[in-house]
Amino acid sequence: MAPEARLEGQVAIVTGASSGIGAATCRALAADGATVVLASRSEDRLTELADDLEANHGVETLVAPTDVRDEDAIDDLIAEAVETFGGIDVLVNNAGLSRGSDVEEMTTEEYETMQGTNVDGVFYATRAAIPHVRDRSGHLLFVGSFAGHYPRSYNPVYAASKWWVRGFAKSVAAQVGDDGVGVTVVNPSEVRTEFETADGTPFEEAFDADEATDPEEIADAIVFAASREGSGVSELDLYRRDKFADTF
Repeated sequence: MAPEARLEGQVAIVTGASSGIGAATCRALAADGATVVLASRSEDRLTELADDLEANHGVETLVAPTDVRDEDAIDDLIAEAVETFGGIDVLVNNAGLSRGSDVEEMTTEEYETMQGTNVDGVFYATRAAIPHVRDRSGHLLFVGSFAGHYPRSYNPVYAASKWWVRGFAKSVAAQVGDDGVGVTVVNPSEVRTEFETADGTPFEEAFDADEATDPEEIADAIVFAASREGSGVSELDLYRRDKFADTF
């Protein structure tokens, strides 16, 4: 556990927790003393990660296999976390994916899978968590993207879903800010995870260590925002240093 243990006694839910940014965020939250609720569809991975968090950081965990596209599953996730730990302080809306690329070639199934995960899942989780996070003056965190700021010719639907996440988060902040709830959007560019490029290559294979951001950097930004008291962090952009070099 970190010497400061800034989040000791707080309960944090992370969606998409089984790998990449989600798994790194779980580790960073646990290192800062938080109780961690791990949600994704991969129960085996979640269990292995939860065991690691408990052994290395001495924190409590809850493994909650969840498909964020399933409204009832999200409601069950929130209810189980509250029943087990008494409340929720932090929600990290991290689950997200990309499918297809060109609009004219994208199948309806690919579109609906992206929409269901990147948009509907974020709505379901946020809606269910708000009353509990409000009770503790906690934080809602949203993993956005560089693509939520700028047009993306090679995957307009993915980009649109991240524009939605950003607009939704900022509008939610306008609703719950007076209640003492912090709302933060964290926007990475390329991160070396299992997330796939347009041709299906995982980012961790497509980019060398010095060519893209590591998931731990994004996790640190999320925990930084979650640990703020009083003032809030509205938005953090974490782009590789040469991201704009060939933009114009």
